[in-house]
Amino acid sequence: MKARSWMGGLALVSLCTAGAATAAIDASRMAGRLNYDADRTKVGVDVRLGVGGLTGSAGDRTKVGPLVGVTAGAQPWRNFGVEAGVEGQRLAIDDVRIGSGEALYRYNAGLMAKAGPLIAQEKMRPYVGVGAGMSYYNITNGATGLYSNDFVAEVPLAAGLDYRFTPSIFAGARASYRVLVGQEFADGANAFTTGDTSGGLLNFAATLGGRF
Repeated sequence: MKARSWMGGLALVSLCTAGAATAAIDASRMAGRLNYDADRTKVGVDVRLGVGGLTGSAGDRTKVGPLVGVTAGAQPWRNFGVEAGVEGQRLAIDDVRIGSGEALYRYNAGLMAKAGPLIAQEKMRPYVGVGAGMSYYNITNGATGLYSNDFVAEVPLAAGLDYRFTPSIFAGARASYRVLVGQEFADGANAFTTGDTSGGLLNFAATLGGRF
């Protein structure tokens, strides 16, 4: 069973690597066509705080929990941006078969491409995004047996809104749903019900950051 999580993660990483290599072959020529100017591309960092939880059978066994993340991003073109970030989240386990205080800790790293126009005198940007990532789900000691540590591939889908207070300072809000691939961390807990661990991850976050 565990092999499926590893295989799913390795397949996703391989796909991303192959895609990046293919894109790099013609990068300079494509940049010219899209009017990419490295000297005008702003990069930035933001911190995000939020809350969210699992859905499906995984959501039946866990509670909503807090999250924190740090993301580095760039805006190569006017309506298109990319970001890479890390995120941590605590999801309390809600299961009468184990003691209170047990939880599932999620540690994530991922990439996302975003697209959206500048509006309201170029101060506001609504956007949508899609990406790829990998999470490690770590179970506290008191929940082992029914729950297990797991690597899970993720496909995040996001919609958000950023507002620029100055050319360098911005804040925003985002909702994201992550399609989980190969999750098995709650298979033991679901052995006599659904069997496999199913569901996704729905999060909401506020961001504050700067560009330079």
